[in-house]
Amino acid sequence: MTTSTSASPTALEIAAAVRGGSIAAVDVVRAHLDRIERLDAELNAFQSIRRAGALAEAVALDARTDLATLPLAGVPIAIKDNIAVADCPLRHGSTATSDRPQDHDDPIVSRLRAAGGIIVGTTRMPELAAWAFTASRAFGPTRNPLNPALDPGGSTGGGAAAVAAGMAAIAIGTDGGGSIRVPAASCGLVGFKPTAGLCPLPGGRNEHWFGLTVTGPIARTTADAAVAVAVLAADPDLAEPVPDQPLRMAVSTRTPSPLGRADHRQRRAIDLAATALRAAGHTVGRADRSYPVSLLQDWGARWLAGVAEEAEQLGLDPAALEPRTRAMLRRGNRTRRSGGPRPSTWPARAREWFADTDILLTPVIARGPLAAGALQHRGYLGTYLASARTVPFTQAWNLAGFPAICVPVGTADGRALAVQLVGLPGTDRQLLTTATQLETHMKNAA
Repeated sequence: MTTSTSASPTALEIAAAVRGGSIAAVDVVRAHLDRIERLDAELNAFQSIRRAGALAEAVALDARTDLATLPLAGVPIAIKDNIAVADCPLRHGSTATSDRPQDHDDPIVSRLRAAGGIIVGTTRMPELAAWAFTASRAFGPTRNPLNPALDPGGSTGGGAAAVAAGMAAIAIGTDGGGSIRVPAASCGLVGFKPTAGLCPLPGGRNEHWFGLTVTGPIARTTADAAVAVAVLAADPDLAEPVPDQPLRMAVSTRTPSPLGRADHRQRRAIDLAATALRAAGHTVGRADRSYPVSLLQDWGARWLAGVAEEAEQLGLDPAALEPRTRAMLRRGNRTRRSGGPRPSTWPARAREWFADTDILLTPVIARGPLAAGALQHRGYLGTYLASARTVPFTQAWNLAGFPAICVPVGTADGRALAVQLVGLPGTDRQLLTTATQLETHMKNAA
């Protein structure tokens, strides 16, 4: 059985209808909350549901006289469980945290509300957002709306499941190694990791996981993702496409990991995307460059030390954490005690890759998704090895700080197909524009 929907209106369609008065925001929000009530017992996408609060806010929005100025007027939005939402607990996917409701909104949430967005709830994630699947011993597995027997990817898996099932129009998450792009790919959605520093981080931090993490959206269309990131970055121009121009694109299916190799579905996705991008007027060639051996070591040191640092900052009792999380803390704290992660040469080397390339085209995942809950009770090493075989294509661009976007390109064997487009820092608008071209050509070819 599938609980996904492609018939629900997009975020831009909702906002236009609410601004134009053809539908009331309260009716939109009620319909999404009713869908949550019907579907979430199976999907387990939501950590907290704001039915009364969201409906009251939608009523207040309908009474406003400035709807024409609100880019997200009446749009139901889901927020990852590591971003504070007033009146919702902030659990970070863990029972080691307090279940006390927050007394404030994170600045990220404040920006979305100021743009007219309505927060319908917070969404599931693995403990401390540490993994590319969504399940925890405390809260169980989240299920993929395309096939509830499968995992939705992670760590923003609850948000992806919410959007794919039509329970929210946009989900906001974080991405420190693929946590927006992987669930988007697994659920047939758009997931955008902006340039490092473009959007605020949860809690007003200057950095998270030693520079790996960014905030970004998951949505059904690239246009919805663009307007969401424009609101997050407080830069309306990000929602506007750049003029069409032919670009130099390079395909690479090589990975920095010896454990992960793209399966036949991911190679099919690359072929479909390359054909569509050529039809859009771009030059697409092959460039299977080698990643430095140190890349995953450098990323992994930041990941482990970052998780350990966050657990300390949150004041968590290690004994209350999952065993594999405790193992991560031991490894991460060793790195912190030795002076922290070493500087990486990868960002400079990655720039060299783009000397004769405007956009890099790669898979998002190597295989999968896994069965729902397959790794729920695994230890650290078993979880790491399974994850390394599944998601080797995304971490490099967090370490480099480059923008990257997941674009769906169809299905095969009942599973979503998607590709990743990567650009240089600061080319977010160009990347979104090119993703829109790919999306349009794929729809026209369907």
